[in-house]
Amino acid sequence: MNLVFYKYQGTGNDFVIIDNRDQLVSKNNTKLFKRLCDRKFGIGADGLMLLELPENEEDDFTMVYFNADGNESSMCGNGGRCLVAFAAFLGVIEDKATFTAIDGKHHAEIKDGLVYLQMQDVFEIETFDSHLFLDTGSPHHVTMVEGLQSFDVENVGREIRNGAPYFETGSNVNFVEKKNGSRFAVRTYERGVEDETLSCGTGVTAVALSMHATQQTEKEEVSIDTMGGELKVTFRKEPSGYKNIFLIGPAEQVFKGEITC
Repeated sequence: MNLVFYKYQGTGNDFVIIDNRDQLVSKNNTKLFKRLCDRKFGIGADGLMLLELPENEEDDFTMVYFNADGNESSMCGNGGRCLVAFAAFLGVIEDKATFTAIDGKHHAEIKDGLVYLQMQDVFEIETFDSHLFLDTGSPHHVTMVEGLQSFDVENVGREIRNGAPYFETGSNVNFVEKKNGSRFAVRTYERGVEDETLSCGTGVTAVALSMHATQQTEKEEVSIDTMGGELKVTFRKEPSGYKNIFLIGPAEQVFKGEITC
C-alpha cells in the first residue's frame, strides 16, 4: 500500500499526520506507526496522528494520537494545534474547530497565523519540596533548575520518568528556569519518545500553571521559550482551579509525501 502522509511541526515538535477519514489505516497497526516515526528507517517524528471522522455531530473531526514508540498516547498539545492547522488545510474547517481527543473535547481557533487550542481545565496541582505534578491531558513533573541551557535533560529526565512514583506508567518531565516576569524557559523529556523533544504543548501548559500556582508569576498570560520556539499559555484562575486554558503558537506544514507500507 502506498500511504500519503503530511509532516507538520509546532515549535519543533514534529508529527506525521494521516487523513484517515476513509479508514485506510488500522488504529491497531502500532508497528507501522513506530516505523513511520523512526528517524532512520521511516519518516521521522515525535508522534503520529490520524484525523478521523467525528463521532459526535457537534465535532468537526476526531484526533487519534500515537507516540513515537507506536503506542496510543495521552493528549498532545502541539499535536492538537498541528491537527487543527491540517484540518484547515483539508477544508474540514475554516478558522474554528471542535474536536474530540483521548482526553475529551477541545475547541480551537486560528488567528493571525497562530493556533489557539483550548486545553482541559486543571483542578489539582500537587506540590512537593522538589517539584510539582499535574495532569494537563498528559502527566507532567515540573521542577525548577539553574543553568537550563547546559542541564543534562536526557539523563536526569529519564531517571525521573522511570523512577518512583512513576515507574512503568511514567511521566513527562519538565525542567524550568525563570527568565523574567512572566517569561520562562523549559526543556522537556517526553515519555513515549523517551528523549528530549524541542517542545511539548501539554508540558508548556503544565509549566505555566505551575509557575502561577507557586507565585513565580501573577499574570494569567505566560510566555514559554522552548528549544523550538515560543509558546504562550493563557488561563483564568478560579477558586476551583484553572479554567479557560489556551495553548497558543504556530503550526506549520513541512512537506507532503508518499511511503510504501
